[in-house]
Amino acid sequence: MRIINSDLIEKAVEKLFIEANYVLPDSLSDCIDKASETESSSVGKTVLNKLKDNMTAASEFNVPVCQDTGMAVLFAEIGNQVIVEGKSFEDAVNEGVKNAYVNGYLRKSVVADPLFNRTNTNYNTPAIIHTRIFEGNEIRLTAAPKGFGSENMSALKMFTPSASAEDIIDFVVETVKNAGGNPCPPIVVGVGIGGNFEYCAFLAKKALTRDVDVRNVNPEYAQLECEILSRVNKLDIGPQGFGGDTTALAVNIETFPTHIAGLPCAVNIGCHVTRHKSCVI
Repeated sequence: MRIINSDLIEKAVEKLFIEANYVLPDSLSDCIDKASETESSSVGKTVLNKLKDNMTAASEFNVPVCQDTGMAVLFAEIGNQVIVEGKSFEDAVNEGVKNAYVNGYLRKSVVADPLFNRTNTNYNTPAIIHTRIFEGNEIRLTAAPKGFGSENMSALKMFTPSASAEDIIDFVVETVKNAGGNPCPPIVVGVGIGGNFEYCAFLAKKALTRDVDVRNVNPEYAQLECEILSRVNKLDIGPQGFGGDTTALAVNIETFPTHIAGLPCAVNIGCHVTRHKSCVI
């Protein structure tokens, strides 16, 4: 067994959320760079270059790359040989999120009650925590702050088993079309296929934590990612909704076995600052 003090978790979570909000993943910034070179629309090219300038400014001035620093989402893989000493794991995570959003001068956007009393919690807590137990003596953390301009454009559909790959493509493309310029394109499209009602949504969110230059390990789904991306980029929504070739930077699909009577599919859209940062304790 390995004992991990909760202070280590707090500090790791704080560091992850600050860094995720200040610096984009290399694969994403590289993708925006390439898009700025290949974009055929002059307006779209100008917008992409402005997005690059914004990323440079965020790095130079050590400020968040976007004013919406998101709701704190954390994916945690906890080894079965780990004992957390001190605070509970959940309390340690929320303390780390609180410290990140206070000390990192990140916008605090969480309200305590979703409907009747939408009072700001002032610390961007509580975080949304997804945990998985695996065989080992480590804790693996991935912070994925999620802004709601893109989150609000998400969709889920419970297909019947007779649905085809083309039906899935049509659903994803229609979801992006309906979103238009609202999620601050160019976007990253996370798609979850399989599981059940809630798990396909989890898969879609998890898909956004995969680097945009990494395709699904299954060749059929990798091909489906490419087909959807091609179709999405023919919508002419373009950078920030001004038209052009670059509506999406990548489509990431995650899958899970499902029931014989169903075929759930969820789409979770990430904006051009689809952020994630990982570490191992």
